Amino acid sequence: MRKIDKRQRAAQFRDRLARAMTQGGVSQSALARAIGVDRSTISQLLSDDGARLPNAHVVGACAQALGVSADWLLMLSDRPETTAEILSTSLSLAEAPRALVDERIYGWHVEAAGYKIRHVPASLPDMLKTRAMLEWEYAPHLGRTAEQAIAASEERLGLMRQTRSDYEIALPLFEMESFAGGTGYYHGLPRDIRAAQIDQFLTLTETLYPRLRLYLYDAQRLFSAPITIFGPLLSVVYIGSHYMVFRDRERVETFTRHFDQLVREATLTARDIPAYLKDLRAALG
Repeated sequence: MRKIDKRQRAAQFRDRLARAMTQGGVSQSALARAIGVDRSTISQLLSDDGARLPNAHVVGACAQALGVSADWLLMLSDRPETTAEILSTSLSLAEAPRALVDERIYGWHVEAAGYKIRHVPASLPDMLKTRAMLEWEYAPHLGRTAEQAIAASEERLGLMRQTRSDYEIALPLFEMESFAGGTGYYHGLPRDIRAAQIDQFLTLTETLYPRLRLYLYDAQRLFSAPITIFGPLLSVVYIGSHYMVFRDRERVETFTRHFDQLVREATLTARDIPAYLKDLRAALG
Protein backbone atom coordinates (compact mmCIF):
# COMPACT_ATOMS: atom_id res chain seq x y z
CA MET A 1 0.00 0.00 0.00
CA ARG A 2 1.17 3.54 -0.73
CA LYS A 3 1.84 5.42 2.51
CA ILE A 4 0.65 9.02 2.60
CA ASP A 5 1.68 11.60 5.17
CA LYS A 6 -1.17 12.49 7.54
CA ARG A 7 -0.98 16.17 6.65
CA GLN A 8 -1.07 15.38 2.93
CA ARG A 9 -4.03 13.04 3.37
CA ALA A 10 -5.92 15.70 5.32
CA ALA A 11 -5.19 18.28 2.64
CA GLN A 12 -6.36 15.91 -0.08
CA PHE A 13 -9.54 15.19 1.91
CA ARG A 14 -10.32 18.91 2.05
CA ASP A 15 -9.62 19.26 -1.67
CA ARG A 16 -11.85 16.34 -2.64
CA LEU A 17 -14.62 17.40 -0.28
CA ALA A 18 -14.62 20.89 -1.83
CA ARG A 19 -14.53 19.43 -5.33
CA ALA A 20 -17.49 17.13 -4.64
CA MET A 21 -19.49 20.03 -3.21
CA THR A 22 -18.73 22.23 -6.22
CA GLN A 23 -19.60 19.53 -8.75
CA GLY A 24 -22.79 18.69 -6.90
CA GLY A 25 -23.77 22.31 -6.38
CA VAL A 26 -23.99 21.76 -2.61
CA SER A 27 -23.33 24.71 -0.29
CA GLN A 28 -21.77 24.47 3.16
CA SER A 29 -25.16 25.13 4.75
CA ALA A 30 -26.87 22.46 2.65
CA LEU A 31 -24.22 19.87 3.46
CA ALA A 32 -24.41 20.73 7.15
CA ARG A 33 -28.17 20.18 7.14
CA ALA A 34 -27.83 16.93 5.21
CA ILE A 35 -25.41 15.36 7.69
CA GLY A 36 -26.83 16.96 10.85
CA VAL A 37 -23.98 19.23 11.94
CA ASP A 38 -23.44 22.97 12.32
CA ARG A 39 -22.33 24.99 9.31
CA SER A 40 -19.19 25.92 11.23
CA THR A 41 -18.21 22.25 11.27
CA ILE A 42 -18.23 22.11 7.48
CA SER A 43 -16.34 25.38 7.30
CA GLN A 44 -13.71 23.97 9.62
CA LEU A 45 -13.41 20.77 7.55
CA LEU A 46 -12.69 22.87 4.47
CA SER A 47 -10.34 25.43 6.01
CA ASP A 48 -8.40 23.59 8.72
CA ASP A 49 -4.77 23.23 7.63
CA GLY A 50 -3.89 20.65 10.27
CA ALA A 51 -3.30 16.92 9.94
CA ARG A 52 -6.49 15.76 11.64
CA LEU A 53 -9.27 14.02 9.73
CA PRO A 54 -12.93 13.98 10.78
CA ASN A 55 -14.29 10.83 12.40
CA ALA A 56 -15.66 7.96 10.31
CA HIS A 57 -19.29 8.98 10.91
CA VAL A 58 -18.74 12.46 9.44
CA VAL A 59 -16.74 11.14 6.49
CA GLY A 60 -19.41 8.54 5.70
CA ALA A 61 -22.22 11.07 6.04
CA CYS A 62 -20.46 13.53 3.72
CA ALA A 63 -19.83 10.79 1.17
CA GLN A 64 -23.48 9.71 1.22
CA ALA A 65 -24.80 13.25 0.96
CA LEU A 66 -22.50 14.09 -1.96
CA GLY A 67 -22.93 10.79 -3.82
CA VAL A 68 -19.28 9.79 -3.70
CA SER A 69 -17.40 7.02 -1.92
CA ALA A 70 -15.77 7.51 1.46
CA ASP A 71 -12.68 5.74 0.08
CA TRP A 72 -12.35 8.44 -2.55
CA LEU A 73 -12.62 11.24 0.01
CA LEU A 74 -9.91 9.56 2.09
CA MET A 75 -7.54 8.96 -0.87
CA LEU A 76 -8.07 5.19 -0.66
CA SER A 77 -9.50 5.08 -4.18
CA ASP A 78 -9.13 7.14 -7.35
CA ARG A 79 -12.75 6.51 -8.33
CA PRO A 80 -15.39 8.77 -6.77
CA GLU A 81 -18.27 6.39 -7.56
CA THR A 82 -19.80 4.34 -4.81
CA THR A 83 -19.31 0.56 -4.81
CA ALA A 84 -22.86 0.05 -6.08
CA GLU A 85 -22.27 2.46 -8.97
CA ILE A 86 -18.99 0.78 -9.89
CA LEU A 87 -20.68 -2.63 -9.93
CA SER A 88 -23.59 -1.39 -11.98
CA THR A 89 -21.27 -0.11 -14.71
CA SER A 90 -18.71 -2.94 -14.62
CA LEU A 91 -21.10 -5.92 -14.37
CA SER A 92 -24.35 -6.47 -16.21
CA LEU A 93 -26.61 -9.32 -17.24
CA ALA A 94 -27.85 -9.79 -20.78
CA GLU A 95 -30.30 -12.35 -22.08
CA ALA A 96 -28.77 -15.19 -24.09
CA PRO A 97 -31.44 -16.47 -26.50
CA ARG A 98 -30.94 -19.79 -28.24
CA ALA A 99 -30.64 -17.98 -31.55
CA LEU A 100 -27.18 -18.31 -33.05
CA VAL A 101 -25.26 -15.05 -33.41
CA ASP A 102 -27.73 -12.47 -32.08
CA GLU A 103 -27.29 -8.73 -32.43
CA ARG A 104 -25.70 -8.43 -28.99
CA ILE A 105 -22.90 -10.92 -29.71
CA TYR A 106 -22.31 -9.41 -33.13
CA GLY A 107 -22.16 -5.93 -31.58
CA TRP A 108 -19.49 -7.05 -29.11
CA HIS A 109 -17.40 -8.44 -31.96
CA VAL A 110 -17.73 -5.18 -33.90
CA GLU A 111 -16.80 -3.17 -30.79
CA ALA A 112 -13.64 -5.26 -30.34
CA ALA A 113 -12.58 -5.17 -34.01
CA GLY A 114 -8.79 -5.10 -34.18
CA TYR A 115 -8.30 -6.67 -30.74
CA LYS A 116 -7.55 -10.31 -30.03
CA ILE A 117 -10.72 -12.24 -29.18
CA ARG A 118 -10.35 -15.27 -26.91
CA HIS A 119 -13.21 -17.76 -26.89
CA VAL A 120 -14.22 -20.90 -25.02
CA PRO A 121 -17.51 -21.95 -26.66
CA ALA A 122 -20.31 -23.91 -25.01
CA SER A 123 -20.05 -26.57 -27.73
CA LEU A 124 -18.26 -26.21 -31.07
CA PRO A 125 -17.59 -22.60 -32.13
CA ASP A 126 -20.53 -21.27 -34.16
CA MET A 127 -18.34 -19.18 -36.43
CA LEU A 128 -16.68 -22.36 -37.77
CA LYS A 129 -19.81 -24.47 -38.32
CA THR A 130 -21.24 -25.62 -41.64
CA ARG A 131 -24.79 -24.71 -42.60
CA ALA A 132 -25.87 -28.34 -42.16
CA MET A 133 -24.41 -28.35 -38.65
CA LEU A 134 -26.22 -25.10 -37.79
CA GLU A 135 -29.51 -26.50 -39.07
CA TRP A 136 -29.15 -29.74 -37.09
CA GLU A 137 -28.29 -27.89 -33.88
CA TYR A 138 -30.61 -24.88 -33.99
CA ALA A 139 -33.63 -25.77 -36.14
CA PRO A 140 -35.41 -27.60 -33.26
CA HIS A 141 -35.19 -24.41 -31.15
CA LEU A 142 -35.99 -21.86 -33.84
CA GLY A 143 -38.90 -23.62 -35.55
CA ARG A 144 -40.22 -21.99 -38.70
CA THR A 145 -37.81 -19.05 -38.38
CA ALA A 146 -34.75 -21.33 -38.53
CA GLU A 147 -34.01 -20.62 -42.21
CA GLN A 148 -34.05 -16.84 -41.79
CA ALA A 149 -32.09 -16.97 -38.54
CA ILE A 150 -29.39 -19.23 -39.99
CA ALA A 151 -29.09 -17.07 -43.13
CA ALA A 152 -28.68 -13.92 -41.00
CA SER A 153 -26.19 -15.64 -38.72
CA GLU A 154 -24.14 -16.94 -41.65
CA GLU A 155 -23.81 -13.37 -42.90
CA ARG A 156 -22.67 -12.16 -39.48
CA LEU A 157 -20.28 -15.08 -39.07
CA GLY A 158 -18.79 -14.20 -42.45
CA LEU A 159 -18.31 -10.58 -41.39
CA MET A 160 -16.72 -11.66 -38.11
CA ARG A 161 -14.22 -13.80 -40.01
CA GLN A 162 -13.29 -10.78 -42.15
CA THR A 163 -12.56 -8.44 -39.24
CA ARG A 164 -9.02 -7.40 -38.29
CA SER A 165 -9.33 -9.35 -35.05
CA ASP A 166 -7.24 -12.39 -34.20
CA TYR A 167 -9.23 -15.30 -32.76
CA GLU A 168 -7.97 -17.82 -30.23
CA ILE A 169 -10.43 -20.63 -29.51
CA ALA A 170 -9.92 -23.19 -26.74
CA LEU A 171 -11.99 -26.38 -26.58
CA PRO A 172 -11.89 -29.37 -24.24
CA LEU A 173 -10.46 -32.33 -26.10
CA PHE A 174 -13.45 -34.52 -25.22
CA GLU A 175 -15.79 -32.08 -27.01
CA MET A 176 -14.12 -32.69 -30.33
CA GLU A 177 -13.91 -36.44 -29.74
CA SER A 178 -17.57 -36.62 -28.72
CA PHE A 179 -18.53 -34.70 -31.86
CA ALA A 180 -16.45 -36.91 -34.16
CA GLY A 181 -17.91 -40.05 -32.58
CA GLY A 182 -21.50 -38.78 -32.56
CA THR A 183 -21.86 -39.37 -28.81
CA GLY A 184 -23.27 -37.37 -25.91
CA TYR A 185 -24.59 -33.99 -27.06
CA TYR A 186 -23.95 -35.03 -30.68
CA HIS A 187 -25.86 -38.32 -30.51
CA GLY A 188 -27.91 -38.72 -33.66
CA LEU A 189 -25.82 -36.28 -35.71
CA PRO A 190 -25.46 -37.95 -39.15
CA ARG A 191 -22.03 -39.14 -40.16
CA ASP A 192 -21.96 -37.08 -43.38
CA ILE A 193 -22.58 -33.85 -41.42
CA ARG A 194 -19.77 -34.74 -39.01
CA ALA A 195 -17.40 -35.50 -41.87
CA ALA A 196 -18.22 -32.24 -43.68
CA GLN A 197 -17.81 -30.29 -40.44
CA ILE A 198 -14.35 -31.75 -39.84
CA ASP A 199 -13.42 -30.82 -43.42
CA GLN A 200 -14.64 -27.27 -42.67
CA PHE A 201 -12.55 -27.11 -39.49
CA LEU A 202 -9.50 -28.29 -41.40
CA THR A 203 -9.96 -25.77 -44.21
CA LEU A 204 -10.51 -22.80 -41.89
CA THR A 205 -7.75 -23.62 -39.40
CA GLU A 206 -5.27 -23.97 -42.28
CA THR A 207 -6.32 -21.01 -44.43
CA LEU A 208 -6.99 -18.54 -41.59
CA TYR A 209 -3.91 -19.41 -39.51
CA PRO A 210 -2.35 -17.50 -37.72
CA ARG A 211 -5.34 -15.13 -37.40
CA LEU A 212 -7.37 -18.11 -36.23
CA ARG A 213 -5.79 -20.45 -33.71
CA LEU A 214 -7.56 -23.46 -32.21
CA TYR A 215 -6.36 -25.23 -29.04
CA LEU A 216 -7.60 -28.40 -27.36
CA TYR A 217 -7.08 -28.80 -23.61
CA ASP A 218 -7.56 -31.72 -21.21
CA ALA A 219 -10.74 -31.11 -19.18
CA GLN A 220 -9.56 -33.59 -16.55
CA ARG A 221 -6.78 -31.15 -15.62
CA LEU A 222 -8.34 -27.82 -16.51
CA PHE A 223 -11.88 -26.45 -16.45
CA SER A 224 -13.46 -23.47 -18.11
CA ALA A 225 -16.99 -22.18 -18.30
CA PRO A 226 -18.03 -20.85 -21.74
CA ILE A 227 -16.43 -17.42 -21.99
CA THR A 228 -15.43 -14.82 -24.57
CA ILE A 229 -12.87 -12.09 -23.90
CA PHE A 230 -13.07 -9.15 -26.29
CA GLY A 231 -9.58 -7.71 -26.10
CA PRO A 232 -9.16 -5.39 -23.09
CA LEU A 233 -12.75 -4.11 -23.39
CA LEU A 234 -15.00 -6.74 -21.84
CA SER A 235 -15.38 -10.39 -20.94
CA VAL A 236 -18.61 -12.35 -21.28
CA VAL A 237 -19.45 -15.52 -19.36
CA TYR A 238 -22.27 -17.68 -20.73
CA ILE A 239 -24.45 -19.18 -17.99
CA GLY A 240 -27.28 -20.59 -20.10
CA SER A 241 -30.17 -18.18 -20.29
CA HIS A 242 -28.00 -15.09 -19.71
CA TYR A 243 -24.56 -13.62 -20.29
CA MET A 244 -22.62 -12.08 -17.42
CA VAL A 245 -20.79 -9.09 -18.90
CA PHE A 246 -17.73 -7.62 -17.15
CA ARG A 247 -16.22 -4.34 -18.30
CA ASP A 248 -13.84 -3.44 -15.48
CA ARG A 249 -10.16 -3.86 -16.31
CA GLU A 250 -9.31 -6.08 -13.35
CA ARG A 251 -11.96 -8.70 -14.18
CA VAL A 252 -11.10 -8.68 -17.88
CA GLU A 253 -7.42 -9.24 -17.02
CA THR A 254 -8.37 -12.09 -14.65
CA PHE A 255 -10.33 -13.89 -17.36
CA THR A 256 -7.53 -13.24 -19.86
CA ARG A 257 -5.01 -14.92 -17.56
CA HIS A 258 -7.39 -17.86 -17.16
CA PHE A 259 -7.68 -18.27 -20.92
CA ASP A 260 -3.94 -17.94 -21.42
CA GLN A 261 -3.45 -20.82 -18.99
CA LEU A 262 -5.70 -22.99 -21.18
CA VAL A 263 -3.48 -22.13 -24.14
CA ARG A 264 -0.20 -22.71 -22.30
CA GLU A 265 -1.29 -26.12 -21.04
CA ALA A 266 -3.19 -27.20 -24.15
CA THR A 267 -2.79 -30.86 -25.12
CA LEU A 268 -2.91 -29.88 -28.80
CA THR A 269 -1.71 -26.46 -29.98
CA ALA A 270 -2.76 -24.59 -33.10
CA ARG A 271 0.11 -26.17 -35.04
CA ASP A 272 -1.04 -29.68 -34.03
CA ILE A 273 -4.67 -29.19 -35.07
CA PRO A 274 -4.46 -29.91 -38.85
CA ALA A 275 -2.83 -33.33 -38.32
CA TYR A 276 -5.31 -34.13 -35.56
CA LEU A 277 -8.29 -33.21 -37.75
CA LYS A 278 -6.95 -35.32 -40.62
CA ASP A 279 -6.77 -38.29 -38.24
CA LEU A 280 -10.36 -37.70 -37.12
CA ARG A 281 -11.49 -37.46 -40.71
CA ALA A 282 -9.68 -40.65 -41.69
CA ALA A 283 -11.31 -42.49 -38.78
CA LEU A 284 -14.75 -41.54 -40.16
CA GLY A 285 -13.84 -43.05 -43.53
